[in-house]
Amino acid sequence: MDLALLRTFVTVHRAGSFTRAAALLGLSQPAVTSQIRTLERQLGRPLFLRQARGVTPTTIGDELAHKAAPHLDALAEIAQSGLDDDSSLRTLHLAGPPEFTAERALPALTELTGQDGQGFALRVSFGNAEETLEGLAAGHHDLVISTARPRGALLSATPLCDEEHVLVAAPRWTKQNGPGKPRSDEAPALEHIPVIEVHESLPLVSRYWASVFDSRPAAPGTVIVPDLRAVLACAIVGAGLAVLPRYLCAAALERGDVVALHEPAVPPLRTYFLVVRTGTLAMPHIARAHEWLRRAAADWC
Repeated sequence: MDLALLRTFVTVHRAGSFTRAAALLGLSQPAVTSQIRTLERQLGRPLFLRQARGVTPTTIGDELAHKAAPHLDALAEIAQSGLDDDSSLRTLHLAGPPEFTAERALPALTELTGQDGQGFALRVSFGNAEETLEGLAAGHHDLVISTARPRGALLSATPLCDEEHVLVAAPRWTKQNGPGKPRSDEAPALEHIPVIEVHESLPLVSRYWASVFDSRPAAPGTVIVPDLRAVLACAIVGAGLAVLPRYLCAAALERGDVVALHEPAVPPLRTYFLVVRTGTLAMPHIARAHEWLRRAAADWC
């Protein structure tokens, strides 16, 4: 059986689409369709059910993918190991949210660049979860840090770490709000404090209110800026309240630049995932970055 046909089949199985598989393989969609038809003729059985949007594997298709994929991944690992003996650096294309990537991932990964010829070149893109996962599925990125766990067989996600969210504001707002902090089971009277957020939909503030107070925030966004580091800067100068990950505002809390407006018994958490295209961990530079970030994350939680 032709290994090229099997490689195309496994890619279609993981991608769930001839079009997406063609983009990943660098082939035309008709070429992918032709290869799958050839393989189906050789086997005498259909491997996919064609649908309006993509394809669904048949039982035979699932069985073949289960048997063939590990061996194809192993062959890819052997091939990539041979490429690593070349003097040229491999390039890792990383994507993720700008704040977490800049504050957490990059300081860890840059330790791996250019290490006595054993490192890799690094190219970084920023974006939200939807954008970066779409880019990964299309082959534009090798590794993505995401706050969303993808569905389907094309992408494989590994939990990386959890971040705690904190409701903060400049100290002057606590003075205006009265002495003392509210109990963890009651919502503080914060409607008069402006809200600083990364989007008009107030994603972080709304999630915090729903998780902690089982309600929706009353105040609209006053300052909208699409970077949490800018949100923190605005909070420090007194522009209003914000919900921020603790890792990002810990130093400001310690200095007293901002204070926690509320301390729930169970703080809201958000999970980050390391996401790759299934099978690409066979490539040594991707596998090394993946493992390095997992080890570094043990100190982030």
